[in-house]
Amino acid sequence: MLENPRSPRVRAVAKLTKRSARAETGLYLLEGPQAVREALTYRPDAIVELFATTNGWEKHPDIRAKAADAGVDAVHVTDYVLGAMADTVTPQGLVAVVRQTPTAVREVFASAPRLVAICEEIRDPGNLGTIIRAADAAGADAVVLTGRTVDPYNPKVVRATTGSLFHLPVSVAADLREVIAHAHAAGLNVLAADVKGDDLLAARAEGVLAQPTAWLFGNEARGLEDDALALADHVLKLPIFGRAESLNLATAASVCLYESAFAQRAASGS
Repeated sequence: MLENPRSPRVRAVAKLTKRSARAETGLYLLEGPQAVREALTYRPDAIVELFATTNGWEKHPDIRAKAADAGVDAVHVTDYVLGAMADTVTPQGLVAVVRQTPTAVREVFASAPRLVAICEEIRDPGNLGTIIRAADAAGADAVVLTGRTVDPYNPKVVRATTGSLFHLPVSVAADLREVIAHAHAAGLNVLAADVKGDDLLAARAEGVLAQPTAWLFGNEARGLEDDALALADHVLKLPIFGRAESLNLATAASVCLYESAFAQRAASGS
């Protein structure tokens, strides 16, 4: 039982809330039963340490069973220790330290994907996490991060994915132009989502959305720069039927990804 919230081991886990510590160690923090459950189900090999309070461990027999099957031993800690480790104010009894497992850009596009989300300069952790979750739900093949997009292993991003981080490849790449070149070489149309674009409904009618697609989403405040828009095959905008000024980035991205998913499945008869 770990009881000292100031011990070096506890402090090392707590430091993973900082990007510098994550970059140095290649590890990140995972909190809560849902995230831990998904990690144990899909990437148990990436789990370095698992910490649990007595109540948190007893409350989730399925997690205990998954941990046993994966050969992952839980270290029992007090509530104070878990609180010192966690990024949230009220952690839910389980915290894990997990190895980062980004996918190389070349691997993403070498696998003949049909739907990819490219995130350029997205700064809000909640937005990025929600886009990863929406991409997973829409059946996308990968999410690629470019520019100064927020770290996908930021605790707020990880929480917002609700476990989807373990379901599809996430790639971290610096150069948007290189990523677009890979997408084109793989036979994907690049569709940029931007308020300056053409009506998405017209593109749907023309069959554009049924093609293998990489959606490009930009910064929450500025959108996509002109040089980024110039790399796209089409620039499209969602129609606003009501009086809202615009849609939240993550909401708009979710609609775009689902529009492509619907169109692709209708075209293939699946």
